[in-house]
Amino acid sequence: MTDTVIISPLTHIGEITKASNIAMHLVSSCKKQNLHIEEGDILVVTQKIVSKAEGQVVLLSEIEPSDKAIGFATEFKKDPRLIELIFRESKRIVRMDHGVIISETKQGFICANAGIDQSNVGNTDTATLLPSDPDASAKLIRSNLQELSGVQKVAVIISDTWGRPWREGQVNFAIGVAGMEAIRDYRGEKDSYGYTLSASVIGIADELAASAELVMGKVDKVPAAHIRGYAYQEKNTDAKTLLRNAKIDLFR
Repeated sequence: MTDTVIISPLTHIGEITKASNIAMHLVSSCKKQNLHIEEGDILVVTQKIVSKAEGQVVLLSEIEPSDKAIGFATEFKKDPRLIELIFRESKRIVRMDHGVIISETKQGFICANAGIDQSNVGNTDTATLLPSDPDASAKLIRSNLQELSGVQKVAVIISDTWGRPWREGQVNFAIGVAGMEAIRDYRGEKDSYGYTLSASVIGIADELAASAELVMGKVDKVPAAHIRGYAYQEKNTDAKTLLRNAKIDLFR
């Protein structure tokens, strides 16, 4: 059991550009805050800075919208170039209505606008795409952190902010995970009354990502957080394990 979890914002990250070493920025930020990385720590970083570092940035002026994109954009007063980009980054359109597009991304996530975002990019004509392989991105950041800090048991979560079906308000979710269990499976264990649990499977990585958002915010230019005190299991799982199998997904 975890007694105390401490979540700290990393406030000295600096501007991230293409080919930036995110791990180097994280280590530097921690040192400036007298918060040295220790065994068992977790670093949560936003999708935005990972996408910037990987060059997943698109100029809308270079996008030629299709007739379908123009039609949808005209009806709902949207930018047809952005709509076209959403179509291109989608593996499947789940729903298009009321000016909202819910799609399944190439990475397998189901979210609004294929995860494409125009906030915090510094240019209204610019949009960021999701990392092409967020789990691989998390593994690279973790490997670099291990090398730079000398700490071996360190975990990395890449987070993104999405809406949720049936509930108002957006929440941070884990889209990339490295160095820790993404899911804690309690099935087969007994509770304090001796009842054998049969359905308790907790999305640990999502819970940590959502908790980190409390100190990062959306307008404070804090794209990373440091978590200490959560006793996670060191496993080679990834965020893909958080995706429900389509065969048992009743809401597809």
